[in-house]
Formats: sequence, structure tokens, C-alpha cells
Amino acid sequence: MRVSELSRASGVPVATIKYYLREELLHRGETTSPNQARYDTSHLQRLRLIRALVEVGGLPIAGVKDVLAAVDDPDVGVHAMLGRTVYAVTGAGDGGDDDAGEFADRAAKDLDAILARAGWQVSDRAPALDGARTVLARLHELGQCPGEDTLTLWAEAADRAAEGDMLAVGRSAGRADVAETALVGTVLGDALIAALRRIAQESHSARRFTAGS
Repeated sequence: MRVSELSRASGVPVATIKYYLREELLHRGETTSPNQARYDTSHLQRLRLIRALVEVGGLPIAGVKDVLAAVDDPDVGVHAMLGRTVYAVTGAGDGGDDDAGEFADRAAKDLDAILARAGWQVSDRAPALDGARTVLARLHELGQCPGEDTLTLWAEAADRAAEGDMLAVGRSAGRADVAETALVGTVLGDALIAALRRIAQESHSARRFTAGS
């Protein structure tokens, strides 16, 4: 297909496709004349991944290049590739103003306990660790940090969600599809899980607090 057809099929403007080509995010098509090139389904798939990284993940071009480099390098294992993809869109929190204070210490202990109970194996470089510590520290600061039972239930819910994520990733075909599925599932899945939690909260509230009223 020509670049105009690639644009229609992908929903990406021609000017943006040419920009991706210049930035080497998108591989060159087969040259058919001095000013023409032919593109195929591999270009469509790459554009889908780039769109997901930019539009869903909100990554800058430098971040997109880093993820694509991992996707394209067969020496980077699938686990490491998923790490590069998900880490790129994971916020680490702002750290707050009390990183060395009592709230941060409590948060660190809480998180260590959660990881131990769940049996999770996580890299020390995982940005979500800092994010979790930041949230827990803020909960302690507000006097609203839940007890062990609630934290355990939250961790169990997160574990089930992650299991579902990996099932979806496992059904993906090819490294690019794996990366796209993980990225979209992480970003949009977070939003969906938050919405479902609100729905479930209303249901549990109705059963717990309106019975007999």
C-alpha cells in the first residue's frame, strides 16, 4: 500500500507517518520509485504500537524509541521487554516532603510486609515501588492508612488483576503485539479497575449500611 493508504488504514496522518519515518520509529517501506514506497501490514502493526505508546501511554519520542528498541532486539527477553514497556508509563510518585520521616518509614515497612505476604518478586528498580511508598506515606500522614487485613485484600485484588494481564499478554502474537497489549492493558486497565472498584464500593455499601432501613 502507498503512504496515503497506510494513513487511511492506520488513522495516522501522512505528515505524522513521515515524521515517524524520519525519526526511525517506523521502518522504511519498499522503494518503488524515487518518490514512492510500498508499505505492508508490518507498518500497520508498528503504527498501532507507536500510537499506543504516544496516545495511551503519553510517552515522549525518546521514551517511544527506548521501548521500540527493546521490542526490536531479540536478545532482550520478553520479561525485560515488558519491564521496559510498563516502567515507561509507570509514575513513581512525587516522594512528598517527608521522604526520611516517620511516615516514609511506616510506608516502607507496610510495603515490605505486603511484598512478603504476597510472595512477589520485583526488581528494586521498579518505579511502582516508589509510587506505592508515596501513597502509603500519605495515608499515614492523614491518619487513614488501613490495617493489615485491608492491605492484604488490596494486594490480593492487585495480584488477580496482574494474573489477568499476563493471560491477555500470553494470547498475543509477536513481540510488538505483546508490548502493545501490556501497555494498553496497564494504562486502560488501571482506569477500568478503578471504575469497577467504585461500582463494587456502592454495592458493598448498600448491603452493609442499608440493610433493614
